[in-house]
Amino acid sequence: MNPKKIWSNLTVSDLDRTTKFYATLGFKSNGRSADLTSFFIGENNFVMHFFLEDKLKANVEIEISDAHIANEVIFTLSAESEDEVNEWEEAVEIAGGKIVSKAQKFGEGYYGLVFSDPDGHKFNVFYM
Repeated sequence: MNPKKIWSNLTVSDLDRTTKFYATLGFKSNGRSADLTSFFIGENNFVMHFFLEDKLKANVEIEISDAHIANEVIFTLSAESEDEVNEWEEAVEIAGGKIVSKAQKFGEGYYGLVFSDPDGHKFNVFYM
């Protein structure tokens, strides 16, 4: 099998807050409806859909984890420099996210941080 595309479907509690958070970080909108807000991420336009929790749960037959207490996945965003990682740290806080792990060195040649969006979804920002 050879899927044409892969994307993520995550749950959120407030579409306006989520839209504002990701737009403030500079992500490109992929549209918005009454049930979801969606963004393109990175050079290859990875699609991240953010559904209202009750709407996504109504369409799947599995339990969806609470991202504030469990990780369904941690996305990694590449940075071009340590300075860019530091810029992300400031931008995330201004946008309303939470810094989980402040920017720091991880061994030889690695520098990064971990943040969560307002619904607890985790991201690394990583320079190597």
